[in-house]
Amino acid sequence: MRRTRGPLFPLFRHPVAPLTRTGRVVVLVLLAVWAFCLTVAWSPAFADDAQALPAEGPYFQVASSDPSADRLPLKSTRVDVRIAGVIADVTVTQQYRNEGQRPIEARYVFPGSTRAAVHAMQVRLGGRTIVAQIDEKQRARIRHETAKREGKTSALLEQHRPNVFQMNVANILPGDEVAVELRYTELIAPTEGRYAFVFPTVVGPRYHVPAAQGGASHFPATPVLPEGEASPSAFDLAVHFASPLPVSELRSSTHGIEVQGEGTPVAEVALNDGGPRNDRDFVLEYRLAGERTATGLMLFKGEGDDGAPGENFFLALVEPPKAIASAQINPREYVFVVDISGSMHGHPLNTAKVLLRNLIGGLRPSDTFNVMLFSGSNQMLNATPVPATRANIERAIATIDQARGGGSTEIVPALRRIAALPKNADVSRSVIVVTDGYVTVENQVFELVRRNLGNSNVFAFGIGSSVNRHLIEGIARAGQGEPFIVTRPELAAAQAERLRRMIDAPVLTALHARFDGLDVYDLEPAALDALPDVLGGRPVLIQGKWRGEPQGQLVLEGQAANGSYSEVVPVSLPDADAGALRQLWARSRIQQLSDQEALEGGSGQREAITALGLRYSLLTQYTSFIAVDHVVRTSEPAVPVDQPLPLPQGVSANAVGAAVPSTPEPGAWLSLLVVFGLVGAALFRRGNW
Repeated sequence: MRRTRGPLFPLFRHPVAPLTRTGRVVVLVLLAVWAFCLTVAWSPAFADDAQALPAEGPYFQVASSDPSADRLPLKSTRVDVRIAGVIADVTVTQQYRNEGQRPIEARYVFPGSTRAAVHAMQVRLGGRTIVAQIDEKQRARIRHETAKREGKTSALLEQHRPNVFQMNVANILPGDEVAVELRYTELIAPTEGRYAFVFPTVVGPRYHVPAAQGGASHFPATPVLPEGEASPSAFDLAVHFASPLPVSELRSSTHGIEVQGEGTPVAEVALNDGGPRNDRDFVLEYRLAGERTATGLMLFKGEGDDGAPGENFFLALVEPPKAIASAQINPREYVFVVDISGSMHGHPLNTAKVLLRNLIGGLRPSDTFNVMLFSGSNQMLNATPVPATRANIERAIATIDQARGGGSTEIVPALRRIAALPKNADVSRSVIVVTDGYVTVENQVFELVRRNLGNSNVFAFGIGSSVNRHLIEGIARAGQGEPFIVTRPELAAAQAERLRRMIDAPVLTALHARFDGLDVYDLEPAALDALPDVLGGRPVLIQGKWRGEPQGQLVLEGQAANGSYSEVVPVSLPDADAGALRQLWARSRIQQLSDQEALEGGSGQREAITALGLRYSLLTQYTSFIAVDHVVRTSEPAVPVDQPLPLPQGVSANAVGAAVPSTPEPGAWLSLLVVFGLVGAALFRRGNW
């Protein structure tokens, strides 16, 4: 019998007897088991997420081995929202209670609005109120650790992302009730005449590469409750309007609500649904009476110490012209970049499929398109863009329908590949990124989009009940596009139609603004003579400071599809209740500096951002709020407790990845086929089959 040689299979170097039928079955079973193990080992979700230490990524909550420590200290969260015009003033009260027998330090990671200007915090304990101070981040952390060692109750609020915060409350004694109250303001800009207030309730588990494997991002470890287990922490929310116009069409697509006073300027909204409330974003949409949005110029006159003149701020909100059918459409190319990672498994990916059917199905025959699917690796549907014929559209939709969620979320390599695609100069390219955004490499993504996709319009679709809005909005901002959020499949068609109307609407180009008679400075955006192109249904926002007398007018001029465009907004008297403009301007300037820092790399804007945070009492990546009680209350070390988070509604356990294997990448399947082929060939040559 001829001897078979091969480095992979030394077993077949020696003659063996032909296999019996039973032997062949055993071989097949062993091969199947071995293949399954190999598949799991090569799966990016397993390889990248499961090997991460608990201190480096999300992990499933396990039962406590210390029954004397309360492992669920956050008992409730209460949100009170007051909306006046386009400004929301939000108060969040977190109620902690220690039902154990030992002092604890509670740590809670929670989300916030990407537009939030967090400007105040206080702690209520035993009838005392402790007002927090803003401090440089490292100094605040040292003060917190010192107070903890001294047995004092201390609360520390830090920012990990513009929309992810961490609260540490040290030395909560047995039986203690501690209420931590934080306040923020945010701007609610209308889109196509509709306003939307969003309050995120849960941080989705973030995929990342651990530092031990060369990763550069940092994110706090977050325990996650098992899939299907609701958070025991209560959640309630109420919205109160004090509007200059009647409020109408109050709707929530995410929660059951009870509305009072609809059609009046003082409407009120409360939650009325049962079951879990804090596993998805709360979204409230509404309209203000009138055919146009609240176009206008709002001024605030500040006062310094001893009644001396202080800084004055303004906010301009100008509605663009209504959409007019384009007389001529330039050649257009669309590239759809679709996340099929483990966190997209199930409900999010199903929602993405509905969205893509609507987006791709609505293309014109003159358009061209391509589709990229990415997780740990990425694949293009076609080598080059193809015409949007019915056959090509159906083939793309069929491929997307067959996709299954699994693997890691390597969004940076995917976008690098998109940036390297050749592009004709006369073609208008739009890149549509579809993801839940559960990654920790936001700055790398922003830098990549800003540096390499400047010749494209980049639109970002966030899919899911609690998406990473920081990533979605940042991608759109860096790519001069627009963010979209799709929380449920039935909303996909409306969002796809919104994108179509936005792209089809004539763009307001060559836009510039000037102030006649009002002395303005420190403007956002800085250059009023070259404002970005305006898409249909999206207002123009300008913020800044002013000095002197409140007089004159704001003039905007540009080119629309039907000719010249001009809008004049008269300067009104200062509004004493518009003090939030101070924080909103500072938050906008900090965002601009953060974008610049991401572009440059490193922490080159640390000093400027820190100075703004300290001056305007704002939470930033370099400043934190710290509240320390002066009373020494214990000498026993506090037990650290991480408050677990529920999985966002519709997100499966695949998002955590520690215990759930996922679909292997194409490279893994190819390797398996090669191995099976070699084994089969060896058996056949030996006559054992």
